[in-house]
Amino acid sequence: MTILVTGATGRVGRQVVEQLLKRHAAVRVLVRDSSKADFPPQVDVVQGEMMDIDSLRRAFTDVSSFFLLNAVAADEFTQALLALNIARETGVERVVYLSVIHADRFVNVPHFAVKSGAEQMIKQMGFSATILRPAYFIDNEVMVKDAIFEHGIYPMPIGGKGIAMVDARDIAEVAAIELMRRDQAPGKLPVETINLVGPDTLTGSDVAAIWTDVLARPVIYGGDDPSGFEQTVANFMPKWMAYEMRLMAERFVSDGMIPEAGDVQRLTTILGRELHSYRDFAARLAGAI
Repeated sequence: MTILVTGATGRVGRQVVEQLLKRHAAVRVLVRDSSKADFPPQVDVVQGEMMDIDSLRRAFTDVSSFFLLNAVAADEFTQALLALNIARETGVERVVYLSVIHADRFVNVPHFAVKSGAEQMIKQMGFSATILRPAYFIDNEVMVKDAIFEHGIYPMPIGGKGIAMVDARDIAEVAAIELMRRDQAPGKLPVETINLVGPDTLTGSDVAAIWTDVLARPVIYGGDDPSGFEQTVANFMPKWMAYEMRLMAERFVSDGMIPEAGDVQRLTTILGRELHSYRDFAARLAGAI
């Protein structure tokens, strides 16, 4: 049978497709823009949108399992609910859902609340599901590289509690492993939740120190005030989304994104290797200058 991947042209989804192909899975992707669907010829491409019922029905036809990724959007919750309902309608009950760590705690942050609601729907509808809860993506740090490289400031207001940022490659590989496990299981498996974290829990000062070491020149932490961060990201994203990012940063400062006991060991066991670190990311990005 076939595994459907939504969000397949994004950072995580594209790598999920790659990981599934390495495991010789039959893969279908749902893509909005066919010009971005530069996948190997064996990948079945369905053009459509998450809010388009007809294209959803086409995408879910003859599918055995699916990866559900909803990007942050004003209609994110509706997208998730429609996809889950169409999956159930077409008899697809095996899903790996990309949620977010602390989805049930950071409820004032819209996309956290959305994902918490989708998690509850998955459980109540009786899906055989793995819910993946990633911490903040290391890869997002690309958007602050100019401040780091040109001004010697690490501007992300992540606070002093610590965040275990996770690499998109680790997210995608765990997702593929779980999709294959669910897809190949002889029967229905219980719902499981996996926190996806990095190997190190880092504060703002810790991250600045890593950049200082990697670049061999001083980089300072810009502080915990999220107002400047909101203003900066509002230059390249809608203001409602920039405000949402500010709300998330406020929770970084007040709560952090700290792994639970055993999270890192569980992930290294699943992957059979060490997790990608922030320092590795920083060195790669610095080397690309």
